Amino acid sequence: MAKPVVDGIERELGDKAQVLRLNVMDGVGGQLAARYGVRGVPTLVVLDGAGNVVYVKTGSPNRGEIIAAVEGLAGQ
Repeated sequence: MAKPVVDGIERELGDKAQVLRLNVMDGVGGQLAARYGVRGVPTLVVLDGAGNVVYVKTGSPNRGEIIAAVEGLAGQ
């Protein structure tokens, strides 16, 4: 189950990152899924401040990888 993991990541990151949850079956969510090549759910995409993809994971999210990807952006 991805929701509890993502909830924890969101709490841990606090104001370091904004977490958006989108439904790929609706208009905006579907458009973004197509833009970023989402082929399955859940998919987690981490973007930098310029909108570049820095991390993508389909399936169960890996907390450590996601935190490292976001914290790595702080050093840029």
